[in-house]
Amino acid sequence: MEKVDYVIWRPPGTDRGAFAEALLGPVADALLAAGARGLQVNVADEAVAGGIMKLVHTDPQMEAVLGAWVDSAAAGPRRPFDAAVAPAGWCAAYLVTESEPLPDPAPPAPGERTSGFANLAFLRRPAELDPADWLARWQDEHTPVAIETQSTFRYVQDVVVRALTPDAPRVAGIVEECFPLEALSDLHAFFDAVGDDDRLTRHLERMSESVSRFGANESIDVVPTSEYVLRRPGT
Repeated sequence: MEKVDYVIWRPPGTDRGAFAEALLGPVADALLAAGARGLQVNVADEAVAGGIMKLVHTDPQMEAVLGAWVDSAAAGPRRPFDAAVAPAGWCAAYLVTESEPLPDPAPPAPGERTSGFANLAFLRRPAELDPADWLARWQDEHTPVAIETQSTFRYVQDVVVRALTPDAPRVAGIVEECFPLEALSDLHAFFDAVGDDDRLTRHLERMSESVSRFGANESIDVVPTSEYVLRRPGT
């Protein structure tokens, strides 16, 4: 199987509720009917509006990702999946490889909303770093820092292999980090430092130094979303 991340922009004039309902309803149904082996929907709905860690680089900013596992991401076999997503709005599709260094210890039943919220981060590789060095700094060096300094309970890294659609924005990696709901509006809760200002300062400093080593301190989009795993791959 291969994983395709469909990154979607909410159409102008469409409210968040209707956008989320379309993705979780007819669009998801069409993807599953087309034969998706796994499907996850992340969408910036009203439940996550006002998240304090939202960062905007792309204007207008993407507001959803549909992660679909398919038998082949080649143009021909992928066509029914592209057609299923098309009614949702403008999208950019990427072939990715998924790594899950921190699985959810208590995953919900298929179709139920994951507890808390999921921040999606869209990474760009700085020109001065070659791909191998960038990947090592992100996956090998930064991963334990992120897990140790944040209240993350699920951590997924999608490395972009290539863009599959014309005019797709340059993206090198897509990160998904699930947090407890309190972290949506509380910096101490986000950085696993509730009631401890010194711990918050230490964690902020470690994170700041670590992300700067692979360029995630600039040219980054971070989008708070609600997460729904509709079908787990291989089930």
